[in-house]
Amino acid sequence: MDPNIHKHFSSSWAKYFPGSELPLAVFYSNEPAASGQNFSSPGDHCMIGFLKKARKGEVVCLGKGSIACGGGNRYCGFSNRLRPNFEYFLSYGTETLEGERYKKDPELVKKWLENYPPFEAPGSFLIFKRWDLLDPADEPFAVIFFSKPDTLSGLFTLANYDEESDSAVTCPMGAGCMSVIQLPFEENKKENPVAILGMFDVSARPSVGSNELSFSVPMKKFHKMIRHMDESFLITDSWKTLIQNQNR
Repeated sequence: MDPNIHKHFSSSWAKYFPGSELPLAVFYSNEPAASGQNFSSPGDHCMIGFLKKARKGEVVCLGKGSIACGGGNRYCGFSNRLRPNFEYFLSYGTETLEGERYKKDPELVKKWLENYPPFEAPGSFLIFKRWDLLDPADEPFAVIFFSKPDTLSGLFTLANYDEESDSAVTCPMGAGCMSVIQLPFEENKKENPVAILGMFDVSARPSVGSNELSFSVPMKKFHKMIRHMDESFLITDSWKTLIQNQNR
């Protein structure tokens, strides 16, 4: 991470989003974090639970064997497998398997999965660090915000600031871990990546605040957003009024 970019965002975030939580940076590495690899604790099935620790300032390092959920392993690039009868699990189930009923029927699930083929993690470990804990050697592929509506409105508008289209932010249906890992990872490979609004996954919602959603930004996109902060709507009275009302 370029120290100048790191410093610029840190100061601008404190100036324009006072009191708002810093984002998490996420990257792959072939070396584990100094704190070692994290593993799911009993009863903590969803990998989004790990991010609660990262948001509090703990470095989280995931690898093979870390995540109890098959979907979490797939969407982090550690496995290309899904649980047996996944198409029924995501829809109406079977006689012996309770379905989540997120899709109407198994055929819809199969067609939806075609849009999101598995990918292989480019490193042995997936590491999450809060922005203020990043080292110069860290090279994140995305940042992940967990934010309330007013902060989200600022991030959303900033993401659209330099775009001709109205599609600088997308909101695909998917698991919570997909929206913060696989989707921004794949977007960052593109010439003009978009941000991902997520955490609508009912199964993942218990691991985040009731008034929060995620906003994941590929680094290519994030660098542009940082450059535009000091000339955008963030310097206007409209934004200052919103922030003042938010902090009352």
